[in-house]
Amino acid sequence: MIFWIKIVQIVIAVLLMVAILLQNRGGGLGGVFGGGGGGVYLTKRGLEKKLYIATIVLAIIFFLLSLGIFLIRA
Repeated sequence: MIFWIKIVQIVIAVLLMVAILLQNRGGGLGGVFGGGGGGVYLTKRGLEKKLYIATIVLAIIFFLLSLGIFLIRA
């Protein structure tokens, strides 16, 4: 059973990495030093919002799987 949970955890980890990498806002290095952006905050809409929610859900599932594996082993 632990074997299959670990396989699912690996799949979730890969999906989480892909979801995070797809969330490119295009801020670049200039945003780190306060340049660019114009100070306007745009709301998330459409695919960007779905990707944001999917990232949160995947992170929660990954955390719960990790906690479950820890508790089963303990």
